[in-house]
Amino acid sequence: MSEFKVVSVNISQQKGTIKTPVDQIEINKYGVNGDAHAGDWNRQVSLLAKESMDRFEREAGRTLNFGEFAENITTEGIALHELAPLDTISIGDVKLEVTRIGKKCHGSSCAIYKEVGNCVMPKEGIFARVKQKGFIVQGSTGKVEPRQFKVHVITLSDRASRGEYEDRSGPAIIKRAESFFKSLNRKVFFEHTIIPDDPEALRLLIDHAEDTNADILFTTGGTGIGPRDFTPDVVRDMLDMEIPGVMEAIRLKFGAEKPHALLSRSIAGVAGQTLVYSLPGSVKAVDEYLGEIFKSLMHSIFMLHGLDMH
Repeated sequence: MSEFKVVSVNISQQKGTIKTPVDQIEINKYGVNGDAHAGDWNRQVSLLAKESMDRFEREAGRTLNFGEFAENITTEGIALHELAPLDTISIGDVKLEVTRIGKKCHGSSCAIYKEVGNCVMPKEGIFARVKQKGFIVQGSTGKVEPRQFKVHVITLSDRASRGEYEDRSGPAIIKRAESFFKSLNRKVFFEHTIIPDDPEALRLLIDHAEDTNADILFTTGGTGIGPRDFTPDVVRDMLDMEIPGVMEAIRLKFGAEKPHALLSRSIAGVAGQTLVYSLPGSVKAVDEYLGEIFKSLMHSIFMLHGLDMH
């Protein structure tokens, strides 16, 4: 958990203008009370590190004042642009959730851009939405808590649940997912459960994943057309929405070379704010499926949380 200092808090009543430092700001559900950028959107509060300002100051060739980049909060002691969406920033009672790193520059409508011909906010400014209200005063200290993603893996196998067969596909999912999140420098926590081919046990675990705010639920096994292959049917009944394109694309890609891959009834969708992916029971299939799923996984998580990353 990284700590930092708030060196300035700033407000402006019009967009496209510099902000004026004040002694304190009030954070309500829309952002900074009285600030032009407050509203029912994802960029309610803007932050910029003094370290970023110092670098830009040398480029601009003049002294820069806090608020000139239209940031609400100027910090010191942390590289804000190295944070990631969904990280939490706490300053006193206030809690902010990072929604975006950088933004499109307003160009001619930006005060600092009109003077210098460049701006640091598009690359190193960050934006957040309010999770908890309160007041922030100049001189406050704050801390950052990186978002830890929760992944629940369920292996469905009568034999593995009885200890007669080693579960290999469940650990394979964990290994691949762990590597994926590590490559993004994101924290992840895993829960792994092995159950027999029991529809009711699966329903209970899907409910558990949703109730405990799991970000992702992977099941492995029971996606074929055998007499005990019921996983897609149970999952479909518990989804709030299905994402058919994911599995359709995977079946077409691998089915072109291996026609039996088209027999998979794997399904993807959303239950609450949990992404659900039902994968086949073989390690090879798990590897193939995850390679495709990971291409859109983070974007899917951001969409579920109402973040527009375009």
